[in-house]
Amino acid sequence: MSDADHDRESTIDHREFVASLPAATRTRLQQRSNAQGVLHLCSHLGAILLSGTLIYLRVPFWPAILPVHGVLLVFLFTLEHECTHMTPFRSRAINEWAGQLAGLVILLPFRWFRYFHLAHHKYTNVPGKDPELLAGDRPETVFQFLKYASGTPALIGNAGTLVRNAFLPVTDSFVPDSAIPGIRREARMMLLTYAAVAGTALTLPTDVLWLWLVPLCIGQPFLRLYLLAEHGRCPFVTNMFENTRTTLTLWPVRWLSWNMPFHTEHHAVPNVPFYRLPELHALAEPHLRVVEKGYVRFTGRYARSLSPRMRRTD
Repeated sequence: MSDADHDRESTIDHREFVASLPAATRTRLQQRSNAQGVLHLCSHLGAILLSGTLIYLRVPFWPAILPVHGVLLVFLFTLEHECTHMTPFRSRAINEWAGQLAGLVILLPFRWFRYFHLAHHKYTNVPGKDPELLAGDRPETVFQFLKYASGTPALIGNAGTLVRNAFLPVTDSFVPDSAIPGIRREARMMLLTYAAVAGTALTLPTDVLWLWLVPLCIGQPFLRLYLLAEHGRCPFVTNMFENTRTTLTLWPVRWLSWNMPFHTEHHAVPNVPFYRLPELHALAEPHLRVVEKGYVRFTGRYARSLSPRMRRTD
């Protein structure tokens, strides 16, 4: 599968690019704003509230709203992802609160995920070290692709991580010993919250199903295929301009994903908040090696590169 949407060769790697930026530019790009972060958060949560209200009221054709609601819910992942870097908001407390809220909704413990994700940044696309590769997030056969895209392994894996973090030894190599008590407390609090929601479901079962669990499952394939485009079929090298993909897409997708389609730029300079990534993209664009024109195009190209075997090979 060729990713060469660009004919030109990159003359510098990501480290040389960052070093070439004037100090004033780097400082400006890394400035954070509570106002811009909160405004985007309110728009995302407002859209979830609107779609959820329409489902709750059972407006005509309300089942057709479920995929929209589900996509809005699962893409809280991109907020949680950004909060691991403490970049969406100037306030550390707001970053922590928003990251934990997003993780609670999508069943992904925020404290644990922070260490998982920072290890991914440290060892991006390094076989045997990148936790995303170790988790099997790059399908190679049709069977693996369909399983991955369903989102079922991710949901089961998140649930397993929660239970292990709550009651069993935390043995993940990327988690420092000092972080284990906080990770354990977080997992137990999340499980207690879910237990409380389950108790509510005894009296309001359909609301819990249609406003949260069912849409969460429906939205998973959209999130999985979006995430696959970030590094799937990228070379196993250390240059972020080669091992990470930027996907050119429409503004609603960029809004939904907190500008993370500019993913190469994010990996090159992780401390840049999402609302400054378009400016960073304009500066980095001449040096990018792996750029795709849309998620549908990427998914089609990836699918065509798969082994046709349907049997399990993992």
